[in-house]
Amino acid sequence: MEFTGRIIAVLPPKGGVSKTTGNEWKVQEYVIEDSMSGQYPRRMCFEVFGADRIAQFNIQQGQELKVSFDIDANQWQDRWFNRIRAWKVEPAVSGAPATAPNAMNAGAPVPPPAPTATPDFLAGDEKDDLPF
Repeated sequence: MEFTGRIIAVLPPKGGVSKTTGNEWKVQEYVIEDSMSGQYPRRMCFEVFGADRIAQFNIQQGQELKVSFDIDANQWQDRWFNRIRAWKVEPAVSGAPATAPNAMNAGAPVPPPAPTATPDFLAGDEKDDLPF
């Protein structure tokens, strides 16, 4: 899944040592807001797991980003919690992709297409050309 918006909060990183493997881990959460939703913008809190990914993505407050993520649920003490984990973060693309201008119309505005001719129907024609 994907979500595009502006980073409105960068939460402090969390870390620790895994009880099962003894390896260190690090996770950081971010809040992104979809400003295209109008009066009531949608917000989502997502996490990036791993010190290498946190450094690679280098997410800063105020950035416009497209976040690709997976959703999973975890159970803890008879309660369920959703986890939204980003696996890809890239700058948001604003507008349509730019096309390379060709030599014919470099910089010139493109004229609108010519109106098509409409068939001339006679109001008094009672002949039905439809086969059904």
